[in-house]
Amino acid sequence: MPYAKRRRTEGPDGGSDSSRAGQEPSSQDPAERARAICLRLLTGTPRTRGQLADALRKREIPEDTAEEVLSRFEDVGLINDAAFADAWVESRHHGRGLARRALARELRTKGVDAALIDDAVGQLDADREEATARELVARKLRATRGLERDRRLRRLAGMLARKGYSEGMALRVVRQALEEEGEDTEGLDEEFH
Repeated sequence: MPYAKRRRTEGPDGGSDSSRAGQEPSSQDPAERARAICLRLLTGTPRTRGQLADALRKREIPEDTAEEVLSRFEDVGLINDAAFADAWVESRHHGRGLARRALARELRTKGVDAALIDDAVGQLDADREEATARELVARKLRATRGLERDRRLRRLAGMLARKGYSEGMALRVVRQALEEEGEDTEGLDEEFH
């Protein structure tokens, strides 16, 4: 028989057993379920303790069990919020050009402790942050040619603001870039404060 039919069995929810692959175990042991949930979530990408705690809470794992499992995962190095925050800052600053303020906001939403956030964003000094802002403006400058000066300024400064740069730095960097192009920037400071 070249094409034998495979017999499909149904799980308790009516779905096939093969569709349950990779899901949490059906065991009633909350610690086992919590470990399976955490391991599955950590397989794809690093997660913070806060993200894993939220996932366990949503799956109704008792708080004391979740705390025990998460602490054990930290002890063995599967969860490391400090390393996560450092890698996040490096990746998002280099890849997307995000400023310290935006990076801190993202890390807060991921449940990273404030002290760890301060340490991670502290890696970026003001000079590096400003250099990145200049690179971002240089990349977008050509696309704004032909627009009136004020509109160019608003568009470029707005792009930096969305990435978390302060208004002062954004205006200074954009003004310098426009001046280097030969644009008259006299009076810009008064118009936009």
